[in-house]
Amino acid sequence: MENLMFVYRSCKVIWTLLITILGYASSLPVGDDSICTAEELAKYSIIFTGKWSQTAFPKQYPLYRPPAQWSSMLGVTHSSDYSMWKKNEYASNGVRDFAEKGEAWVLMKEIEEAGEKIQSVHGIFSAPAISSGTGQTSTELEVHSRHPLVSFVVRIVPSPDWFVGIDSLNLCEGDHWMEEVSVDLFPYDAGTDSGFTFSSPNFATIPQDTVTEITCSSPSHPANSFYYPKLKILPPIAQVTMVKIKKNQLGLPVPYLNLPAKSNEVIDSVSETPLDCEVSQWSSWGLCRGVCRKTGTKIRTRFVLLQPANNGMPCPNLDEETGCEPENCV
Repeated sequence: MENLMFVYRSCKVIWTLLITILGYASSLPVGDDSICTAEELAKYSIIFTGKWSQTAFPKQYPLYRPPAQWSSMLGVTHSSDYSMWKKNEYASNGVRDFAEKGEAWVLMKEIEEAGEKIQSVHGIFSAPAISSGTGQTSTELEVHSRHPLVSFVVRIVPSPDWFVGIDSLNLCEGDHWMEEVSVDLFPYDAGTDSGFTFSSPNFATIPQDTVTEITCSSPSHPANSFYYPKLKILPPIAQVTMVKIKKNQLGLPVPYLNLPAKSNEVIDSVSETPLDCEVSQWSSWGLCRGVCRKTGTKIRTRFVLLQPANNGMPCPNLDEETGCEPENCV
């Protein structure tokens, strides 16, 4: 009997301990940020580098009205309870307005409401626009051990609803913060406008589509500004680097002296994307010219739709001649 009572008490203790552990675990936030045990706060310098050059992206490269450029950056540090945008999911109204028009008010309101309702947001950060396709902009951001994720968007200008960005990048690695991280960025379609080219007029996507990555073969349409069927993958159109700001012995931030200088011209190895010549269909044959009862000639023509670049396939002959019998001879 005593043995049975001992077993009963032991089981009761184990069961109570198990319930306590499960109850504690259920109170933890869900997601990648739940295991962050690093110091509470960390500051980073974030540097956005535009690599959208005419050499890397020669097709329909915008030279005026407006020329190739980048909008301001809008970002947030947050927990896994919040998502600014996600691939293969529908863009919010705020992301739609930002991707289509560069307007940030609705997106800012969405972020603030998420922070107030579920306390999923630690801070908002922004960086100035870049007035050309190649250049740099930078700012600082702060992450928290309960909000170690970083998301941001930068609009591609001009474009229908295209942008680059990062979705929920975790800067915490267990018990420490990452010292430095760089990510190559590729274009995304917000799924709210159906334009194919940089300068396409507004044409709302109804019903709205999900956010998708734009590749060298998708959308699979020759008119698409990023359509390069001979490539396996697009070169990065931008890059972002985040560097942890170190503290001195007094706890004050130490400037990171090796940051690239802000400039509209970035000295970097530039990908040369070959662009083949594109020509129109042949016209119909012209009139047969020549002397009666002798073989004459007739001509058809075509014209250049897209000039070649970066050692792409040169243009073929634009006119063709063939023999014919002159008509209406007496």
